[in-house]
Order: sequence, then structure tokens, then C-alpha cells
Amino acid sequence: MSRAEQPSRRTVLAVAVAAAVAGGTGTATAAGAAAGAEPDETAGRPVDNHAWITYSDWRAGTADGVRAVAGRRPGVVIGAPTGTTDYTDPHTGTTATWEYATWTSPVHALTVPSTEVIASWNAHTPAGTWIQIELKGTYSDGTVTPWYVMGRWAAGDGDIKRTSVDDQTDDKSSIWTDTFAIDDPSTGLRLASYRLRLTLYRRPGAKNTPTVWRLGAMGSDVPDRFTVPASTPGLARELIVPRYSQEIHKGQYPEYDNGGEAWCSPTSSQMIIEYWGGRLTEEQLAWVDPSYADPQVCHAARYTYDYQYAGCGNWPFNAAYAATFEDLQGVVTRLGSLTDLETLIAAGIPAITSQSFLKEELTGAGYGTSGHLMTVIGFTAEGDVIANDPASPSDEAVRRVYKRREWENIWLRTKRYNASGKVVSGTGGVCYLYFPACPTPRQRKALAAVGVR
Repeated sequence: MSRAEQPSRRTVLAVAVAAAVAGGTGTATAAGAAAGAEPDETAGRPVDNHAWITYSDWRAGTADGVRAVAGRRPGVVIGAPTGTTDYTDPHTGTTATWEYATWTSPVHALTVPSTEVIASWNAHTPAGTWIQIELKGTYSDGTVTPWYVMGRWAAGDGDIKRTSVDDQTDDKSSIWTDTFAIDDPSTGLRLASYRLRLTLYRRPGAKNTPTVWRLGAMGSDVPDRFTVPASTPGLARELIVPRYSQEIHKGQYPEYDNGGEAWCSPTSSQMIIEYWGGRLTEEQLAWVDPSYADPQVCHAARYTYDYQYAGCGNWPFNAAYAATFEDLQGVVTRLGSLTDLETLIAAGIPAITSQSFLKEELTGAGYGTSGHLMTVIGFTAEGDVIANDPASPSDEAVRRVYKRREWENIWLRTKRYNASGKVVSGTGGVCYLYFPACPTPRQRKALAAVGVR
């Protein structure tokens, strides 16, 4: 579980979303669509997921010292750096000089004027390089945001400590770790459009460069809800996904958010990465105590860790970690129903979902949590959810079957009651999707059906 029953930026964020809908400004959700709707009908979704991934996309942006590269996986790299800057790492106190170049996206008009925006990126950052992702938007009242830092990221941790940036606000919106959020959605204010700015850094005079293959963001305006309409079962299939328990790592590497007890996100990520064939080498795992089982889970925790958030649950950092494995890409999005998950599972694509619940709200879980990630791997003939739940006492116990109606509600709601009877947040259908860099036609169609390019 991720810091179970501890307040987090997600609690604050979801309360703000709830206030928006209480003010009557929410839009209809796909979860309320009539049963039997075709899975590729994305109209009316409260989510806009946009990404720059093709050579034409990269050429369309504003380049200042970067150049677009073609090939099987197009991207941007440093061409001729435009300057140098000193960066003092707040987590080490070390100051170093870096040369840099930037790429700025065209303006993207959100099809869903949004209360929240979460960026995603996929990149290669060899030693001596790192990247920064920023967002600047225009509100529905015509005013603009500052440039907000959405992440300072490197695949490794030897040059900088990957980090989110706190205390960013303009009194209309704020950044909560990895999420842009309107401060008071009940006013009707929304983010109408945005640009993303990508800055690539390397040591002065070096020849190596970061490569960024995917950059995008998910904007959403999910309506307030304690419950969601029940969907109709439509698929019976189970994917064979590796099973890893976070619980067997309790006490291991406590510098990464108190050890395995809080590693639901990287543990789930590692399961799906290995489902797609991603493997770590003996050399990559050499730093892990050889007496520890499943050392790849320890590795995932280290390399998803956000030094400002002090946890491994930064959503975009997990997606970016997945994309460090050859031929994988990752995004953060929101889905609207279990029908969406069935569409993905039918195409062989498992998903990592975020949910919160009391112990009695999910039969068979045996625990309650204010935030937890699971891997959905299939559905039974009755439509119940088959999940690899990392909050299990052993790898063998990870596979669980949860009641469809219970699971659907705890995942898709935005409000719930905690053990004290207080109204607190739900995640509103957040999930991570990891899939091949070159999806098959069937996979591409399934992703398009849930709004992911």
C-alpha cells in the first residue's frame, strides 16, 4: 500500500475535484454510458489524452538547440546546446554546471476543459544527462499559468536525484507532486489549453544526449461521485503476468519510502514490465543484497523513487521507468469503466489501477488503504476482476479475484467515507498503461478505444 491512511497530495487534489462537481460544473462520465456501448466510442469521456510521438510531431514543436530524429522510434535529442546553467540539487546540495537545449510543444486545446492535468514522458537518459518537463496553460477565463515544473527526471540517480517540485501556485492552480490542479473548481475555472516544454541537459562539452520519444499529458474533469453505475460483464480472459509481493520486502532499503511496505506502485510496474519481456541484468541488480528475493522489485523502487515526495508512487515516474526497458512505452491516464479494462485485456494489455477503500468494502482483500496500486490481469466468467495484488503475504498469494461491483466502485469513485466517517478522496479511475513501442493493430485499436494514442 502507498502510505495507507496518511494524508497526501492526492487527498487534497481529489477534494478539490469534488468541490468542482458539487458546484454543478462536472461533465458526464463514460462510466454512466449505457451498457453495450461500443468500446471505441470515446465521445463524452471526461478525459483528454494527447501525446507527441511521431517525427512530424517533433518537427511541429519549437526547437531551441534540439533536433528531431527519425527512425522506428522518433524523438528529440540535443543538437547544438543553447547555453549553460548551474543547478543545485536540493537533495544533495551539490551544484553542477549543465548545458541544455529545449523543445516546446504547440498549444494543445483540451477537448475536456480540465480540473487536473498529469504529464507523461518516455526517455533515455544516459549517465551525465537528465531532463525537465514543464507545463504552461491558458485558463477558461483567458489568463495564463506560469511555467510549472512537472518533473526533473533521470533514469539513474548518480547525476541528479529525480524529483517533483513543491510550492508551485499562482492562486488559481497548484502542482501537487505530479498533478496540476485547479485550486477551486467550484468557481467553474478550468484549464482550456496547454503547452509542454522539455529541457534536455548534459555535462558541458559532452557528446551524449538524452533522447525523448514520447511527451504528453492527460487532462480530465471527472464528476464527483460516491458510486458509479454498474457495467455489464463482457469478457472472460486471464493474462499470465508475473506475481510479486511488496510485503516480502518489508524493512529492505528503508531509504526508499520505508521499504517494501509502501512499494505497491513499483512492484506493480515490475510485474507488467516483465509480462512484456523486460528483464534486468545481473549487473543492474548487483547493488541489491543477494539474500533478498525478487531483487528486481528493490530495483524498481529505487528507480521510481521521487526524492521530494519521498515515495515510489509518483505516477509519471513509474511510467517513465517502464519506458527505460527496450521497446516499451508508458502513460498515465483515466479510464471510465470496467468495459475499458475489458477492451485492453482482450488485446493482451494489463493495467495498473489506483484505488482506496475500507477493509469491508473489498471482500477478500483483508486490509483497507487510502491509496493502493494493483495490476488487473483479467476477468472471470462471472465478470469478477482478477488482480495481481502486491499487498499479499507472498508471491504465491498475489493473484486475487475481487467482486466486480465492489472493485469497480472503489476504483472509479472520487469520494468515499474513511473509517472515521469523514468524506475523503477516491482516485476516479486513474491507471498506468504500459505497452509495446510498436503496438500490433489490435493493441493499437484497443488503446485508441480508451483514448490513448
